[in-house]
Amino acid sequence: MAKDPHKTTQPLPPYFNIDPDAALADLDAATDTAGFAEIAAACTHGREDLSSRGIDKEGRKQLRLFSTWEITRYLIPVASAHFRRVLKANPELPQGQAETEGGAKWFSLDEVLRLRAFFGEQGSKSKDYLPYRPKGLPAKMVAVANFKGGVGKTSTAAHLAMSAALDGYKVLVVDLDSQGSMTSIFGGKVDDEWQTAFPLLARHYGEHLRIENQRRLDRGDAPQPLDEALNAAMDMTARDVIQSTHWPNIDLIGAQLNLYWAEFQIPVWRMAARGWKLWDALTDRLEADGVLDDYDLVFIDTPPALGYLTINGLSAADILLVPMGASFLEFDSTGRFFDMLHSTFASIEDGENLAARALGRPEMGFEWEAVRTVITRYDGAQQGELAALMQAYLGRTLSPHRQDFTALIGQAGEQVNGIYEADYRDFNRETYARGRETFDATYAAFKRLLLGVWRRAELDAAQRAAE
Repeated sequence: MAKDPHKTTQPLPPYFNIDPDAALADLDAATDTAGFAEIAAACTHGREDLSSRGIDKEGRKQLRLFSTWEITRYLIPVASAHFRRVLKANPELPQGQAETEGGAKWFSLDEVLRLRAFFGEQGSKSKDYLPYRPKGLPAKMVAVANFKGGVGKTSTAAHLAMSAALDGYKVLVVDLDSQGSMTSIFGGKVDDEWQTAFPLLARHYGEHLRIENQRRLDRGDAPQPLDEALNAAMDMTARDVIQSTHWPNIDLIGAQLNLYWAEFQIPVWRMAARGWKLWDALTDRLEADGVLDDYDLVFIDTPPALGYLTINGLSAADILLVPMGASFLEFDSTGRFFDMLHSTFASIEDGENLAARALGRPEMGFEWEAVRTVITRYDGAQQGELAALMQAYLGRTLSPHRQDFTALIGQAGEQVNGIYEADYRDFNRETYARGRETFDATYAAFKRLLLGVWRRAELDAAQRAAE
């Protein structure tokens, strides 16, 4: 009997021989607009359930304690025996608490910062227990941006903020992404757009409008009225929207869905007042309210699109970090992102300088003290060759450090925590140590960049003072 040439001993691909009637039986009813609300509500319930892990009775996240082992290995690098001798000799210092009789001592981050200050004053001069911070200079602002989703933008910004806090810096995190992921990581509570950066932008526009109205009155023209929202914003400062977090030295300007309204409102304001420099709004308000004197670092998490909020975040930044994966599509997308940055900011400069030249005023130009791309979620076994090619093309713009993907990321994420918030006792101690190495190295590369930028600014300031 001849074999049927169409028959095969191999299993068929899963997309062959699907019965339309069986497919119809599996199909749900059509979804209308109200269906989106039901899906959103289900996600909200799930998010609240997941985010409630680690929440105290008052509904706030709590930062875990840190053991003597962690402190002496990562935060105050001294021998454990010496650490214990210092505590014994100085009973006024935090002594920690033991969970069991004779067990390891555990300390809050507040206590760790007090101990760090003591070691910085009394300890070995060969170790920098206190982080470098030039006196008299404002906080450095760091924007983390890319319009390619899924590149680890928010995760990178959050972990750098946590790293800097563990290093002793006072940090402000500004969430400009209406998805509010950064706000969730830090346990922020944001009810509406009036608890976000929106009123800062509105006040900046309102102040410009008041100046313009005075000029109108001087010319005998009718002023443009400030609506109810603008009037409300004129009484607000950055401190009205800054909230504390479960980290003692990290504060937050949060975000939620209503912040997206700014993307529609800003162009309306711009049309009404062409002279309003919308790209300066965030910087000017933070400076005017003294925020840049209250903190060491400001991390800005931007939306995954080049809208008005992103433009504000980028133009405010001294340092721009662009995370991306080691894949062709992400490399291609990141190149397009930089092309769009060039087009956008060159267009602003051209428009402003055309008017400046006509009026005989100095021309303006945007400038970033450092720009780096950072490879995230890196798999050396699979992506080594492509990462090397990307390094060859981008040169110094691409950070030589590549942030590995580790199992610790996923396990910490299941607990709605950053890597540094995860308790190492939930892992094998060495697994934890290996897992956080890549994030420590990411911070080390960033800190080297930061200190170089700060040192240059410090030397420039000293030279100007000497002239």
